[in-house]
Amino acid sequence: MVFARSFEELEVWQEARRLAAQIYSAFRNCRDFGFRDQIQDASVSVMNNIAEGFERRSRIEFCRFLDIAKGSSGETRSMLYLAQDVGHLEKKLGMELISEYKDLSRRISSLMISLGRKKGEE
Repeated sequence: MVFARSFEELEVWQEARRLAAQIYSAFRNCRDFGFRDQIQDASVSVMNNIAEGFERRSRIEFCRFLDIAKGSSGETRSMLYLAQDVGHLEKKLGMELISEYKDLSRRISSLMISLGRKKGEE
């Protein structure tokens, strides 16, 4: 894949990494361990699926893993709404993170579309 030499160069991976770190920070002191583990796992899944898909060196596989990453981004957003509802997170921070995850999902979709247009290596 000529657009990047490594997954670390991908802006979507960099953004997913940054957001996962924010999720870890935001829920560091959350004593609802099941909730905390689930939202942290979902956020990490976004960055890890981008990385794993890239490393497969197949456009089809990369798109499949990007689709999974996009799903994990949605799961993270869903949990952020619940975090606000049950008092685990202040509304302002929750809505900021939701907005950033929506943007990340759009960027992942754009990358998937871009990959679908390119012909060649599989």
